[in-house]
Amino acid sequence: MFRPNGALPGDVHVTALGPEAAPRVIFVHGSTSWGDDPVYGFGAQRPLAGRFRLLLMDRRGYGDSPDAGEPFPADYLADADDIAELLGYGGAHLVGHSYGGVGVMIAAARMPEAVRSLTLIEPGCYQAAADHPDVAAALRANRAAYADLPEMTPEEYLRSAAESVGAAPMEESGRRLRAAATALRERVCWEAGIPLPALRAAPCPKLVVSGAWESAPDLYRERGGVPLMACARVTADRIGARHMSIASSAHYPHVDSPGRLNDVLADLWN
Repeated sequence: MFRPNGALPGDVHVTALGPEAAPRVIFVHGSTSWGDDPVYGFGAQRPLAGRFRLLLMDRRGYGDSPDAGEPFPADYLADADDIAELLGYGGAHLVGHSYGGVGVMIAAARMPEAVRSLTLIEPGCYQAAADHPDVAAALRANRAAYADLPEMTPEEYLRSAAESVGAAPMEESGRRLRAAATALRERVCWEAGIPLPALRAAPCPKLVVSGAWESAPDLYRERGGVPLMACARVTADRIGARHMSIASSAHYPHVDSPGRLNDVLADLWN
């Protein structure tokens, strides 16, 4: 069960913004973030609360939500359960970023009648496009890296994640470190089975958004951007979605180009 702007043990935390009677939108963030995080989450989507009821969910192990049970403190299946419960309160538009996009896809396939629209932002659903050469190469690289992954502290994880792609380091706040600790333990989303036929059959409008990655550091674009852009294009085709690229953004179009993306989302929801 969810309680807007609060949680009890076993509940996910949801930051609720906007008029209660307005159309509902559930946002699900990626790793090392939380719902209303202004740096990597959906804090920049707050202006949409003037016309819509925004439900910014903290995935289990992130933000103000409790941990999930063993053996994984959080994963895309737990996310899908929580999203489905939120959908059960009258349906909603769905938006998922990165890891959060996988849980959104699974929940949407379970409850297509409750989904008003589906938006995936840089989704980490590599299994939906595992036969594409760029995605297949990324899967091989990820598996090799995880096979030799050393024991890390959350601080080391944040630093290594940035250094490995030549990006700026993340700040080491308490919430960010908790998010990193969860990311170190959760089931990887790029091995998740994706219910493509059910998603293609779902009658709602669907949109897959990529960053353009044109100004990202070369290593970051090569290791992250190339497979993610390929995955987004293939996934859009296979679920019957429209694909679009947002200029001047990389893995976080909702943060890098919020005005453009917010306009796109509002048009879709209207």
